[in-house]
Amino acid sequence: MVDVTTKPDTVREAVARGTVSMQPATFQIIKQGGTAKGDVLAVAQLAGITAAKRTPDLIPLCHPILIGSVNVEFSLNEANNTIEITSTVNSIGKTGVEMEAFTATAVAALTIYDMCKAVDRGMKIENIRLTRKSGGKSGTIELE
Repeated sequence: MVDVTTKPDTVREAVARGTVSMQPATFQIIKQGGTAKGDVLAVAQLAGITAAKRTPDLIPLCHPILIGSVNVEFSLNEANNTIEITSTVNSIGKTGVEMEAFTATAVAALTIYDMCKAVDRGMKIENIRLTRKSGGKSGTIELE
């Protein structure tokens, strides 16, 4: 692991986004509240939050950090039959929260896939990316 012992604590934030595309019928099932497994978006939101908190257990050499907040939101685009996932993670600490935001977005997308795969195996998880980070030596970086 990188030694962050002497780095000062700063307010940190990272935002990651990703998209799940699907068939129109699958989109309607999600929009109407879910599948036999339950409310897809509610479960995916909880999975994303939990994943952010478990990031150092999943990614080797990732520092365990105290997370102040995790927010996982969904934007439904009916014209394209897509769901955009936006995960925002905040902390005060010595290292950034980009990996936690990435993990929240990826696991939320995987949960959507898992809950809907019985009706649509052709779903695509696409374009998971960092869109913003702030804090630390590099300051604020806006990528979108």
